[in-house]
Amino acid sequence: MSVQLKRSVKVDRIVDAAGRLFARQGYHGTTTREIAHLADVSENTLYRHFDHKEDLFWSALRSHCAGLKLNRELMEGIARGDAPEVVLPRILELLADTVNYRPELLRLVAVAFLEMNAKAGRFCTEHFSPVISAIHCYLETSTREGKIRELEPTMLTSALIMTALTHRGISSLIGGSNGASANGMEAHRAQTRFWLDLLATGSSTYSSSQAERTTSREGA
Repeated sequence: MSVQLKRSVKVDRIVDAAGRLFARQGYHGTTTREIAHLADVSENTLYRHFDHKEDLFWSALRSHCAGLKLNRELMEGIARGDAPEVVLPRILELLADTVNYRPELLRLVAVAFLEMNAKAGRFCTEHFSPVISAIHCYLETSTREGKIRELEPTMLTSALIMTALTHRGISSLIGGSNGASANGMEAHRAQTRFWLDLLATGSSTYSSSQAERTTSREGA
């Protein structure tokens, strides 16, 4: 058992080192020698656990994807068809947490699409499709039931996700650190207000002030 434990620790170190280097330097810009050096193992040890460099890349990306899923509260809210002012802040919070706490995941996904071609699509379908499909299903149902404006659900899902993923970077380019980009909570509130105002229908009972109260409660 101790031998197996040591082997697992070594593999974890190798995968962690690979993830950091691939995210920083890209797939083709990273060598197995660099990965072994950062993991403090020999290159021979690395190849005892991974037959190919590509196997190591996908292992690193898979490791960073671990735990990326809808939490129970959000899943139940989507299943019940809770109001947008309840569900949308939680969706945006999930996306913001990915940006703030999983930056290497986003870089690895970018590397996969830029350098690994078709395999990237298959991987992302397996690991990201359940989350994205759940968001799409909620928006589609809410549109059909008149809870939000009648917009094309797939485009709406894409816009919602990309707003959360790129908001901080774009804000820094056009406004520095002022306003809504001052901190994570302010950005979250700003995005929530924006989307609730944008999606509100004439019969909607929610408003920006409600969005403010919702995000304030969640941040408490």
